[in-house]
Amino acid sequence: MAAQPEGTPCWADAMFPDVEAAKSFYGDVLGWTFGEAATEFGSYTQAYADGRAVAAVVPPMPGQEGPAGWCLYLASDDAVATAEKIRANGGETLMDPMRVDGFGTMVLARDPGGVLFGVWQAGTHEGFGAQRVPGAYCWSEVFTRDPEKSDAFFPAVFPYEVVKLEDEHVDFRLYNLGDRTAMGRMRMGEDFPPEMSPFLNVYFTVADCDAAVARATERGGVLRFGPMSMPFGRFAALTDPQGAVFSVIDIDTTEGEPPRMTPA
Repeated sequence: MAAQPEGTPCWADAMFPDVEAAKSFYGDVLGWTFGEAATEFGSYTQAYADGRAVAAVVPPMPGQEGPAGWCLYLASDDAVATAEKIRANGGETLMDPMRVDGFGTMVLARDPGGVLFGVWQAGTHEGFGAQRVPGAYCWSEVFTRDPEKSDAFFPAVFPYEVVKLEDEHVDFRLYNLGDRTAMGRMRMGEDFPPEMSPFLNVYFTVADCDAAVARATERGGVLRFGPMSMPFGRFAALTDPQGAVFSVIDIDTTEGEPPRMTPA
């Protein structure tokens, strides 16, 4: 069985051409410390916040070099069955179910609009050791130019209920699991460069959004949006020096009332 309910975001990792530079950047911005590189697993290196595993970084495998980027993994109790549903609903599996020793089974995939994501069937590695504390995962959103495809695809693969934000100026949805929200979905508008691929944006918790942005930009990161306060926290979108997109959010600094959501 899955360590968490099917479709729950449960882990995040990123591939970097320069892992040591990534460790230095995220160590400064998010306060991460790092374990020893697992050479038997391609130098996969876990990141820790206050001693608890929160993410991992890894260099590209020879012949598979590409741009840096974060990948979010969604929980599954049967990775093989989930991969079949991905393909049956117009998605693409980039890596078919692969058992990673006793840690679990992984899949890498894209939705029909090109959004990269992972699937994780837990073994001994159940996922995030902490969430919603400084340095740890907090939230995620699918950014896509084909929202109708994503809104059809993800609930067909995972047991999501889709609800929409009542705002004529923003095309935003939530993917809910019962009374819990798994992640959001945002339409990419004209403010996104046309060469920018659809992506799944990962938010990491920080104690002070503005201070985190200052640390990131001082170390070569680029501020893309914010900082901005909202009912769920103060957040900013960034690109790290190697081009990976991520966001930071201070969940204790809020402003305004939560928006009204209705079934899509």
